[in-house]
Formats: sequence, C-alpha cells, structure tokens
Amino acid sequence: MVEAPGPRRLLFISNGHGEDSIAAEIIRRLPAGVIVEAYPTIGDGAAYGDVCRVVGPRAQLASQGWRNVKHSLARDLGSGGLKTVWPGVKFVRRIKSAYDRIIVVGDIVGVAGCWAAGARNIVYLDVYKTGHGRSYTMLERFFIKSCCAIAYCRHPALAEVLRRDGVDARFAGNVIMDAIPYGDYDARSRRSRPMAVTLLPGSRQFTAESFALQIAALRALPDEQLPDIFLAVAGSVSIDDLARAAKLNRSGPLTGETGDLSTLRDDRLTVYMARGALGNLIEASDVVLSQAGTATIQALGLGRPVVTFRTFRDRRSRFRDEQALFGLARIVTLPETGSVTQALQVLLTHKDERERLGALGHERVGGPGAMAAILATITG
Repeated sequence: MVEAPGPRRLLFISNGHGEDSIAAEIIRRLPAGVIVEAYPTIGDGAAYGDVCRVVGPRAQLASQGWRNVKHSLARDLGSGGLKTVWPGVKFVRRIKSAYDRIIVVGDIVGVAGCWAAGARNIVYLDVYKTGHGRSYTMLERFFIKSCCAIAYCRHPALAEVLRRDGVDARFAGNVIMDAIPYGDYDARSRRSRPMAVTLLPGSRQFTAESFALQIAALRALPDEQLPDIFLAVAGSVSIDDLARAAKLNRSGPLTGETGDLSTLRDDRLTVYMARGALGNLIEASDVVLSQAGTATIQALGLGRPVVTFRTFRDRRSRFRDEQALFGLARIVTLPETGSVTQALQVLLTHKDERERLGALGHERVGGPGAMAAILATITG
C-alpha cells in the first residue's frame, strides 16, 4: 500500500515591507490545505500577521533594506549588519529540507542567501528590477542559475537574459499589481471636496520626516484648493511619530471598519488614516504624494500621477533606473515645501494633465496577470 503524501509545505522568504505585502497577498490566495510559513528577513513582518506563521531570525536595520538611499548598505554593515546575515543563512540551512518549495520575493539578496545556505530549486519572484534600467550582473545571474528552478521577472527582456543562461525565466505580468492590498475601509464615503490626495510617506527610517514635508506642502495650498487627504500607514510605522513630526493631533472615533485608524487634524487639515487598504485610498484619490517604493508602482499602475521629492540621500543609479520606467508619470521635485506644493497645484487644477500622466503611468507599469501563473507554479 502506498502512503498518501502529506500536505504541501511552502516557505516564503522576503526582505522588506513591500516584499512582505506581495508575498502575503500570494499566500492569501493559496488553496486550502497548503501549509505556509513566512520568513521576513528584515523588520517585524507585520504584513503576515493575519495570513500565516512567521519564522526565522529577523534583522532590525536602520535602512529596513531600503537600497534607494545612498550608502545604506555600507551603513548597515558598519552598524553591525553583517551579524544579521549568518543567523539567517544558518536558519535556512537548518530548515530547508522541511519544505516542498521555497519562494523568494524581493531582490537578489534573498537568492544569494539561499545559495549560501545550500537551498536549491527555489522559485524567485524578482520584484526589484524593472527592465528599464540595468539588467542582471554576472554575479546575480550566477546566483539565479545556481539556485532557481523558476524565476518570474517584471519585464520580458529580463526573462530573456536569464533564459540565455538556461534559467526557466518567465514574464506573465506585473505581480506587484496583483498584490495591491484592499481592505475594509470606505474611502469614498469620506470624500467632501472636489479633489483628493493619498499620502504614502513610506515605511522606513525617514517616514516621519517625509510625512512632515508632505503635510507642509498641503498646508501651503489656498483654502479653495485643499483636497481631501488620505494616509496609508504601513504596518511598522508609529502614528505618534507621524503626528509629532507634522504637528497634528490624533482625534476622531474609530468606526467598525477594520482598516480605520481615525484621523490626524489641525485647524485646517483632516487626514484620514487607514492600514491594509492601499487600493481603497488610491482609487478614491486623484493624486498621490509618495516616498514609498512598491506602493508608488501600484499607484502609477492604478492610473494616478505621483509627486515625489528627491533628497541628497537618494542613490542616483537606483533613482535613475526607476525614473526610466516611470517617465513623466512620476513628477520629481526638490525636497522643499514650495516645490512640492507647486507640482501638486498643477495636478489638482489641470484635469487633462492628471489624466495624461495617469494613463502614462498605467501603461509603463503594466497590469496584473502574474498571480495566477505564480500560484499554479508553486502549488503544482
């Protein structure tokens, strides 16, 4: 008599808040009976809180894995970041045989870690490279070829580069757009003004600072141009820190909606806060102010123009690669109140420009479609 196989066991490895969110959305759509655990290598892994068990040692880095900032890797290493690598490698080495499949979501760091841990035949979801900037380096191609049974890329040209190395590399759409979080939050019912803006200050070290500048830019608008304001709060972000940085007060009763985080207010502004409902907020808005990574891509893909400010900390090569993808759909300003306000005013008062840039962003980012292919791969 042949013994029936047990339930399929999967491990997701991700390295950042956006990557955690994408992996969590994939896990939500897995069929019943699959045993899933997640290893978020950086941060608290809050995105997995309601979907699966979290395992493994987690690093707490100042950068939170955000490589858009210049010298972030050097600072992480200089402040003890190397000490966080070996525990993760040892963990994967110890548990890799307990899973039928390991899925890495993020950039090449997770693949390199699997290579060092001796994990092979993994599925790699590259949500970092856009296909409009630099391609894979020789070292990156080595790690992918050595470790990956299948790689999903965000652009057909990237998949073709890997296929020439003998990798089963595929392009099936932009999984980032499949993984937009929607939640229990009625943003449209909170609309009272002609225009609305969603704020995405990010999820890492400079979030409160970015939020304060976004609020300052809104305060500089005349009363007749003030929009309704929504704020998407990432799981690890302290609302108290945001309120303090922007000189706002948290107030207002919570509704029964699970995504509702009440409001931040002053004598002119009301900021409606939600968590786990990014898609709800963006679709209810006309413009997005964003210092985020993954969420910026999702906003553009949903057809909303984005205003971002570039600081001296931004890594020039990464910013250039992103802008090659986003084009004019992401308006880049100086990190100054007046500069952000001016860009925001243009979009709030010119419908044709909003629609033109929104259509351009949607075209550049591409639509969903990869999720079904990925689910078929990891459950097959």
